[in-house]
Amino acid sequence: MMKKETGAIEKLDKITTIAMKRGFFWPTAEIYGGKAGFYSYGHLGKALKQKFEHLWRLHFLEENCYEIEGSCILPEPVFIASGHLENFNDPLIECKTCHFRFRADQFLEDNNIKTENMSIDDMTKIIAEKQLKCPKCGSWHLGEAKWFNMMFPIALGAAGVKDTAYLTPETAQASYLSFKREFEATRKQLPLGIAIISKAFRNEISPRQLLTRQREFTQAELQMFFDKDEINNLEDRKWKDISKYNLILLPQKAKAITETTCEEANKKLKIPKFYLYYMALTQKFYLDKLQVPKKSFRFRELSEKERAFYNKIHWDMELELDTLGGFREMGGIHYRTDHDLLGHEKHSKENLHIFFNNKSFIPHVIEVSLGVDRDVWAFLDLFYKEEKERTLFTFPKTLAPVDVAIFPLVSKEKMPDKALDIYSMLKDDFSCFYDETDSIGRRYRRQDEIGTPYCITVDGQTMKDNTVTIRARDSMKQVRVKIEKLKEELRK
Repeated sequence: MMKKETGAIEKLDKITTIAMKRGFFWPTAEIYGGKAGFYSYGHLGKALKQKFEHLWRLHFLEENCYEIEGSCILPEPVFIASGHLENFNDPLIECKTCHFRFRADQFLEDNNIKTENMSIDDMTKIIAEKQLKCPKCGSWHLGEAKWFNMMFPIALGAAGVKDTAYLTPETAQASYLSFKREFEATRKQLPLGIAIISKAFRNEISPRQLLTRQREFTQAELQMFFDKDEINNLEDRKWKDISKYNLILLPQKAKAITETTCEEANKKLKIPKFYLYYMALTQKFYLDKLQVPKKSFRFRELSEKERAFYNKIHWDMELELDTLGGFREMGGIHYRTDHDLLGHEKHSKENLHIFFNNKSFIPHVIEVSLGVDRDVWAFLDLFYKEEKERTLFTFPKTLAPVDVAIFPLVSKEKMPDKALDIYSMLKDDFSCFYDETDSIGRRYRRQDEIGTPYCITVDGQTMKDNTVTIRARDSMKQVRVKIEKLKEELRK
């Protein structure tokens, strides 16, 4: 076990070193010492993140699905209606000696004690029984576990004006607040998908694990509004597409992961067809589009005590990551029923019912929620590779921050001019990088290290016959190609 843990720490340190050195990410306000839970993306991290978001849009925004943009600051009544002010809590413990505060559930997990279905009183009791010590000062004088609300309050207006708002802890509320407008604007059809990729904010008690648990982070969320009477109905073409598709599942009471067809999951596990469609859509996104290894993917069903207060059905989408010591949540599929719209109708006094299928009702919602920053870290973990002569990221070509690097073999004989001409020719179609410093071998290694799939080199032969070499990252093999054929070859 220690070997595995040591290896995980070493891998984490190596990835972090490359990430900060090459421009993936680093602590925000690093020159002032930084602050836990805040990270800034460098040019490569931003490019990787944008490519993931682009692929997400292409995959999830099907017919009658639209992306909107909401505000990150919302008035207090929104979160009274949604239940966040009352229920959006984490268990907090404070050391009576040094006054260090930390999450009780994480603290127990770090001491190899599972907290699934554990109440807050049970956490306090077990910590006392085991005489667990403060992770900062080593004192065993720990207080009782208490609930801590993770919302960030904002004071609106001039000093003395009591108008409270909050930084939104999820992007979903903007979809519910906009639903009636979108339904009217999109010709009053269900199912209706409202998607948002935006920032969310949570005042984490003890943020850690780099990009995977931050106080400011990006979510990609799709809210599917539908008639609840249709939850076990799915149009024939969609059901035909997924009915025999194997989902990788860890049901709540199961001891091992199983592969189950959507048809079997519908009959035996009683998962509705409409919900299964978005499970299948999500799994295909990770396995097919993002090329995540099948063995590293699963859906895990959450118990009633584990799942969020608004969820009736909840399966987390998890990836197995060496650096995090096993499977970790990257997102989830949530059946939120009519909880949010009903709450907003009650507190706002606005009628949020719609008329559809010859009846008046409030739609139910299935939410597909993915943590963008968590996924960025997952790609760094899953696609990191060490070989005898080099270290590299084997990102899928659709995810790589840089598509192609262009080099002159030497900085003379007009090779730089030719290479810059090629850069200008390709830059509108591909993400390109130009470099003429150091030996060609070192330039190749730098691009391998950041995951660039292809390198183009202008050499002496280029000046004679207008051909260049294309070097593939994974095989390191090179082929000669006519410059006028470059776009065509790279697209292949």
